[in-house]
Amino acid sequence: MSVSVSVMQLNSLPAPTIPLILDGLPDPPVSEGVCPRRARLQIDLLLLAIEALDLGGSEAILSTANDLDLRGIIQNRVVLWRLRSTNPFRRYSQRRPLTLLEAKALVVITCYLARRLTVLVRQLLLAYQQLTEKQLSTEHHFRLSEYLERFRAHFRSRMNARRAGVMAYSSDEKLNELALDLLAQLLFCTGTSGMQRLWISLFDGEVG
Repeated sequence: MSVSVSVMQLNSLPAPTIPLILDGLPDPPVSEGVCPRRARLQIDLLLLAIEALDLGGSEAILSTANDLDLRGIIQNRVVLWRLRSTNPFRRYSQRRPLTLLEAKALVVITCYLARRLTVLVRQLLLAYQQLTEKQLSTEHHFRLSEYLERFRAHFRSRMNARRAGVMAYSSDEKLNELALDLLAQLLFCTGTSGMQRLWISLFDGEVG
């Protein structure tokens, strides 16, 4: 009798709830339900750009996870580091997979933070366009130069310089190009259905 009661109790346990905010992101048909390499890389780089834009970026990521009821997925700084370290470029890259649920949480946080930074991102992209038209270097705009310098420092301190993919960004010029491209992607996140469009773009060419 006690055995049957125990079985009934186990069967009545509620299934883990998925935060409603993640429902708007569809599950792509990827192998074993985990994120492909390019998606893991891209998500981490976008968060790296946010950290270069905002001195409190790291804290803002955790704070946003809490605000959006995502602490069941990203409980603390250590968990966040482990998730981001699934980026194969990382100095201490983790071999663990990044699940679709974890990736969705990171994408939602990225998009929310990008929206908070929309004005700054637009200003920096406009400044770059104006500097290019006048054939001036980015050093002529303090805020843009500061962002690029921070991004280069973050990238070099956290990525494994021995990896071929990282070696492609060995020069300041290449890292600046990457940092500016990430700014454009962050602005892309802020538009209509930006969250869904970013999510789908991460799997372009990965599913068919």
